[in-house]
Amino acid sequence: METRFLETFLIVVEHGSLAEASRRMGITPAAVSQRIQALEDEIGLPIIVRSGRRVRPTEVGLAILEKSRRVLSEVRQLKGLAHDDQAFGALRLGAISTVLTGLLPGALRRVFDTIPGVDIFLLPGTSVELYNSVLEEKLDAAILVKPPFPIPKTLQWDLIRSEPFVLFAPLEYADIPSDQLLREQPFIRYDRRNWGGRLADEYLRSLQVRPMEWLELDSLEAIAVMVEAKLGVSLMPDWHSALFEHLKLARFTLSGAPSREIGLLRPRNMPSGRLVQALLDAVRS
Repeated sequence: METRFLETFLIVVEHGSLAEASRRMGITPAAVSQRIQALEDEIGLPIIVRSGRRVRPTEVGLAILEKSRRVLSEVRQLKGLAHDDQAFGALRLGAISTVLTGLLPGALRRVFDTIPGVDIFLLPGTSVELYNSVLEEKLDAAILVKPPFPIPKTLQWDLIRSEPFVLFAPLEYADIPSDQLLREQPFIRYDRRNWGGRLADEYLRSLQVRPMEWLELDSLEAIAVMVEAKLGVSLMPDWHSALFEHLKLARFTLSGAPSREIGLLRPRNMPSGRLVQALLDAVRS
């Protein structure tokens, strides 16, 4: 039984779609179907079934799901032991959107240039989604916002950068006091379902400010573009991305504002520790 067949099965089940699995694995939908068929032929029973436009595991599929995850984890551990003296192998990495457009591209380029034979599968997502994926060992590591609760001892957290919250406003408002802008201008809120958005909300509450909010978005990139278009002001972490350096925005530092901590989360017993450390060093540099 080939481990790539098991890996394909897990990705299909996770996303509920053959097409999405093909996109994430970089292979054709036909190849995904062939791998699933080969696995079903070897097992002798169907492992997935169509349900409307999506697919779901059969009872047999559910029965082998967790065992399949353990098998793949053990295979990665074997590879890690066999190449213990070098950063080698495959890495399932998750990252939030501002990391994808800011910290990560240059770091990945340095890793690929210096370490041969590296295979990185990259999954975008929110911090909440990525945290759960690391906890369930669906990902080897993720770069995300630090959770607002104690991190389990089974996981390791490595701080990469701390981003203080600032007030972003259209450039023409640069001479207006920040507290006046918060009270008088339309407010675009950083989504409170995100851990970073919760920090912004708690800070506003501490100031006893009730802004005139009209939008709540989970994308800092989208918020920044909205602010430049003079659609409002926003309280956001002071993040940086080469893609958005051209935006004409006024930044206001705020007394007592919290910081959004960005770091790398990984299981302590993960087999690709050297590769993750190489990535962490590249991101920090």
